[in-house]
Amino acid sequence: MTADDLVFDVFARACTSRETLEHVTGRWGTLTLGALHEGTFRFNELRRRVDGVSEKMLAQTLHALERDGLVHREAQPTNPPRVDYRLTPLGREIAERLRALIDLVEGRMPDVLAAREGYDEARTAAARA
Repeated sequence: MTADDLVFDVFARACTSRETLEHVTGRWGTLTLGALHEGTFRFNELRRRVDGVSEKMLAQTLHALERDGLVHREAQPTNPPRVDYRLTPLGREIAERLRALIDLVEGRMPDVLAAREGYDEARTAAARA
């Protein structure tokens, strides 16, 4: 039986696809893939682009995404060492879908903010009653 013969169900607790989905959709995974969609980055460039991520979390995120075959890490034999990160073809495919979601969320933020305001007003009114 090959990997192509396996059936994956992200809704099943023990399915390995769930782990990859978590790597992709976790806060740092989504932001890292979204940033790498813009091009190749060195570690510190990527850390600056993904504002707020710690060095440790970025390293863990990149390691998980590299293990899943979404990110390629290339170490240059220079002094000091240079390491570049870029998306693999699979990573690019996933990042394109994430970028569409990110763009949708950013574009609809006025609606989200209006919904939040309405929700908060209704909760405040209900608490007073």
